[in-house]
Amino acid sequence: MAKPADTKTPRKAAPVKAPRTAAETEKIREALAARRDELREEYESTLTEIAELQRDRLTDSAGDDQADTGTKTFEREQEISLANNILDRITQVERALERLDDGQYGWCERCGNPIPVERLAAFPSATLCVTCKQLEERR
Repeated sequence: MAKPADTKTPRKAAPVKAPRTAAETEKIREALAARRDELREEYESTLTEIAELQRDRLTDSAGDDQADTGTKTFEREQEISLANNILDRITQVERALERLDDGQYGWCERCGNPIPVERLAAFPSATLCVTCKQLEERR
C-alpha cells in the first residue's frame, strides 16, 4: 500500500533583505526629514491659528445663545482634532526614520515581505504591506 502524499503546503521562505545603498538610504532619509519638517511647520501654524481663534472668540462671544456656543465648541474641537492628526503624522514619519536607521524601513512589520515602492511613495511611513494592511482593516 502506498503512503499518502504529504498534504502540508510548503511555507514561504523569509525574503532576503537586500541592503540599500548609502545613497538610497540618504535620499529616503532626506525626504522623510523634509516631510517631518513640513508637518512640524503645519502643526505650529495650526496651534497659532487655534490660539488666535480662541482669543477672537473670547472677545466676540458676548450675547451668544446656546446654538452659537455649541457651534464654537464644535469648531474648536475640530481644530484640536486637526492639530492632533498632524501630530500623529509627525510621529509616523519619526517612526519611519527610526525604522530606516534600524534597517527595517520598507519591510512589512507583520509578514516581513517588502512593501512595494509605489506604496512607500504614496505613504512613506507605511509599516505594513498592502495585504497585511487590508487584513488589519477588516478586523
